[in-house]
Amino acid sequence: MAKPKVLVIEDEPDILEVIQYNLGREGYKVLACRNGEQGLSRIRTDNPDLVILDLMLPGLDGVEVCRRVKSDPVTREIPIVMVTAKSEESDIVLGLGLGADDYVTKPFSPRELVARVKVVLRRGPLREQGGAGERVVRGPLTVDLGRFEARVADEPVSLTPTEMRLLHFLASHPGRVFPRAHLLSRVIGEDAVVTDRNIDVHVRALRQKLGEHASCIETVRGVGYRFAEAER
Repeated sequence: MAKPKVLVIEDEPDILEVIQYNLGREGYKVLACRNGEQGLSRIRTDNPDLVILDLMLPGLDGVEVCRRVKSDPVTREIPIVMVTAKSEESDIVLGLGLGADDYVTKPFSPRELVARVKVVLRRGPLREQGGAGERVVRGPLTVDLGRFEARVADEPVSLTPTEMRLLHFLASHPGRVFPRAHLLSRVIGEDAVVTDRNIDVHVRALRQKLGEHASCIETVRGVGYRFAEAER
């Protein structure tokens, strides 16, 4: 079976060449462009399976490209891996908040980037909460929104409605990092008068109730949380 098609949007020739070479060596079909406007056009015309997107692009920057891709019903399911030289947490949070699936910071190991691409493609596009189904099973954990039940190793766990929604949402998308603000809007509601750190309180309570399985909810420092991706 042919490997997926990957579009790389990167303005630095040396980095672009390294990415192309390493992905090509893995059998991926690699498309490339060096600015945001061209990249956005190629996304729409070539329909890649994944986009590697540099945030610091001339003209139309990577943040705006990500925003437009994820706001367009035709392209929003295409996964995006951000590449950035910026070290500020706010840039990573912004990109993930717009819907990017993962990120790597420069300088990076080509092997690490290829591994991230494989993980994101294996994970598939992010589905809306309802599309994942009311019942989610991850290892010893079962979360059933329809029955309002949560079980760990077949033992019932008493959760609040917010904790139930939070656990269900994270477990529905294993391996995907979600910024705190995104979790707040999905789990508590966009109109809630709370701060981003409010989600930390719910995560802390949820981990206590999960006991020895608390590690399934992982903290991504400075960004947010994710449900641990099971070993394959």
